[in-house]
Amino acid sequence: MTQQRYQNGKQVIRRWDEVFKAVTAESRRQLIISLADANPDETVPLPESAVNPNVPRDPAVLRQKLYHCHLPMLSDYGFITWDTDPLVAGRGPRFEEVAVVFESLQSNATDVPDPLVFGCQRLEQERQERFDDPVAE
Repeated sequence: MTQQRYQNGKQVIRRWDEVFKAVTAESRRQLIISLADANPDETVPLPESAVNPNVPRDPAVLRQKLYHCHLPMLSDYGFITWDTDPLVAGRGPRFEEVAVVFESLQSNATDVPDPLVFGCQRLEQERQERFDDPVAE
């Protein structure tokens, strides 16, 4: 029993480490959000689905970073699938493990500290909708 708990604990730690590593880059966060907004069996176009609308990047540079860094990492963890022609991404078998982080943040947008909300279009929108909804109060 103790050995099983140890193994389960190690696996959970590894999974959380992968989730948090996956969300350390803005392009990866934007891609995950784009996929969460899409239907489960749809793909999203790249690089445009990995761009923060408040801070646009050079599409050619972003495409190269996606291709050589971000997409392989997310794919290796099973969070996404991707194809090169055209460059698109879809949900992987472990997508929900990373998507839940953003779902949790969005559902608790009123509790997220202001410095993490202002400038983040999605959290600003969620917070505003909650303040505008009289049922939420």
